[in-house]
Amino acid sequence: MEKELKVSAIKNGTVIDHIPAENLFKVISILGLQNIPNQITFGTNLESQKLGRKSIIKVSDKFFEGDEINKIALVAPQAKLNIIKDYEVVEKRVVDVPEDIVGYVKCVNPKCVTNFQPITTRFRVIGKSPLQLRCHYCEKTTCENQMVII
Repeated sequence: MEKELKVSAIKNGTVIDHIPAENLFKVISILGLQNIPNQITFGTNLESQKLGRKSIIKVSDKFFEGDEINKIALVAPQAKLNIIKDYEVVEKRVVDVPEDIVGYVKCVNPKCVTNFQPITTRFRVIGKSPLQLRCHYCEKTTCENQMVII
């Protein structure tokens, strides 16, 4: 069986692969990719042995670090990042949900102090599959399907 390249190669940048197809636009949004001038190519509903259907994002001349990678892990925990230099994969990274999530998830409790005071949100990960976060301030649990990335 012959393989064909469905999305063109990039010279330098990052490829985010193995994104669940339904979460493609969440990844684009949380990374703010709609606001950067770099060339971005994405494909969705591509065949995947691991996920059934997957999405992929290729961003030219952009290398993600720290919090950006952690944000990807929240909505695409099986994602892989391939660092491309001169058309070659020079590094592969697996995203991983960190133990603590600080500053980029909203608490679901409308009475939580973080929803009406200028306080940075802080959560402890209490479950990874499905993702469950416990608020540091009100101790309310936020589940994966309730999560709002800020």
